[in-house]
Amino acid sequence: MLVPSQLFLGSTTEVRAPTAVRCDGRGREPDLAVRARGGRTLLTRTRCPHPREAAGESEAAGIRTNFLIPDVLSLGIVGGSLVSADGETGPRSVGFRLTEEALVFGGSTLTATDLAVAAGRADIGDRSRVAHLDREFTARALDRIAERLAETVDRVRTSAGPLPVVAVGGGSVLVRSALPGFDDVRRPGHFDVANAVGAAIAQVGGEADRVFQVPEGRRDSVLAEAREEAVGRAESAGARPGTVRIVDVEEVPLAYLPGGATRIRVKAVGDLDLNGIGSTHAPAGAPDTHGAASHA
Repeated sequence: MLVPSQLFLGSTTEVRAPTAVRCDGRGREPDLAVRARGGRTLLTRTRCPHPREAAGESEAAGIRTNFLIPDVLSLGIVGGSLVSADGETGPRSVGFRLTEEALVFGGSTLTATDLAVAAGRADIGDRSRVAHLDREFTARALDRIAERLAETVDRVRTSAGPLPVVAVGGGSVLVRSALPGFDDVRRPGHFDVANAVGAAIAQVGGEADRVFQVPEGRRDSVLAEAREEAVGRAESAGARPGTVRIVDVEEVPLAYLPGGATRIRVKAVGDLDLNGIGSTHAPAGAPDTHGAASHA
């Protein structure tokens, strides 16, 4: 493959997995607010079969970039988040040292995981090590976590209708079967390893994005040309022929230009052709930036 991945983020793979699980293969599942864990809690509204893409620029380590990433909100509450004496959780976390520093693993740091174990929501480590935690304090801290999660989920919704919430990742044990204002909280199969599932089902993408002349009465034929170009790019990037489908079509008429000039952007994705790895080539004249794009 010429370009194995245009972008491959943990947040992308972890959000993609529950989205794929909840879809019926025809994109008929209602919008979902996905809670994903990857060092932080990430919430995004998704529409089958792929997470919603960020509309503008994104930031990576404080630097503005043009990378393709899901449109996410970040909240510093995960399994390793530190719990203060007043019951507030996060944003500081023990991170990968959870199995060394959390109380249930013999450490001396009170984490959100310890709260979940003490409340009986998770069977992790040694429960006897958190038996001394005050039940009222534990319940109050977990209720506060639920309130903050619900507030963040509410920020990603675009309508007042019911919105299912899918909880995935190790930190999802902090969430009950409902959140304040959101009665439908779901956990798909293998929710605790959603990142690995999302990476395993990653697809290959191709995109046509250029200005087309669209004479009157020829819109359908021009769109067909753009679709064919996107499908060809996906297959050249490593997608298996016959599995590629169009997932997004965008048309933007350009004012003050003759001939019906229109910017047309078409995205196509397909399953990875494992037999063709290493033998795919970009089409002649095609820029590398339109090679394979991870749609994990």
